[in-house]
This record gives sequence, structure tokens and C-alpha cells, in this order.
Amino acid sequence: MRQQISEGRKFAYYLGMVLIVLGFLLFGSTFVTAALHFGDFSNFTAQMQSSAVRAISGMALLIAGSVLRAVGARGLAGSGVVLDTRRARQDLEPYSRMAGGMVKDALDEAGVQPGAGSQTGSAQKVVMLKCRTCGKLNEEDSKFCQECGQTM
Repeated sequence: MRQQISEGRKFAYYLGMVLIVLGFLLFGSTFVTAALHFGDFSNFTAQMQSSAVRAISGMALLIAGSVLRAVGARGLAGSGVVLDTRRARQDLEPYSRMAGGMVKDALDEAGVQPGAGSQTGSAQKVVMLKCRTCGKLNEEDSKFCQECGQTM
């Protein structure tokens, strides 16, 4: 499996980011010009047409950039554009590898050694006693029930 993201996907991701920023600026400029021209109704129709075109173009760039960024990040199959599970697994492999590395880093920080834990069979068996009165499970050396206080 691949471990690196291809240059084409990187280009699509960064192009999507640029389109998102441009779309946000174009859409936001509508509000800035509306605030600057507040109360000025001269040539109102042309100003509104210009604002509408900028707002709609900005939204279109935001949407196109988001789609392009998702496809660049996850690949065609990983983002669901192409329905191929084997190819999707290959496209998402760097993210799976990264998630496993993050879990390993977290375990290292917590001081957990690889292979330690109950999954390897190193856990000790614990015997529990069931209370005859309430049914609560208590440790084997308990003299009284932890729930109801009856003698074991």
C-alpha cells in the first residue's frame, strides 16, 4: 500500500484551500460594501446586482473549494466520488497509518508498554462472590456486601 499522498492530490487539496479563501473573501466583500454604502441609494440597482453576483460567486467558490479539498485529501474513492472499496482503502491508508501512530504516541505518553494489558493474557483472574441478598458481585475477601452490608 502507498504511504505517501500523490502530488496530484496535494495540488487538488491546496487548490481547494485557495478557492475556499477566495470564496470567503468574495462573499464577505458583499457585507463590507453594503456597510460602506449604507444609506446611499444612488445607482441602487447596479449595486445590488454587483453584490448578488459577488455573493453567489463566493458561495460557488466555497462549495467548489470544499469539494476539491475533500477529494484532494481523501482521493476519489476515499471521498466517495468513485465507489471502489479496495481503492478507497488505498486512498485512506495514510490517514489510517496516522491514526495508529497517534494511538501509539498516546500510549507512550501514558507509559503503557506494547503488548501489556488483558489482551495478551497477562491479566490476573479475579474471583467475585455474589451476595445472597441483593446479588451484588463482591471481591472474594469481602466479609460484608458492598451494596447491602449483609455478611458474606
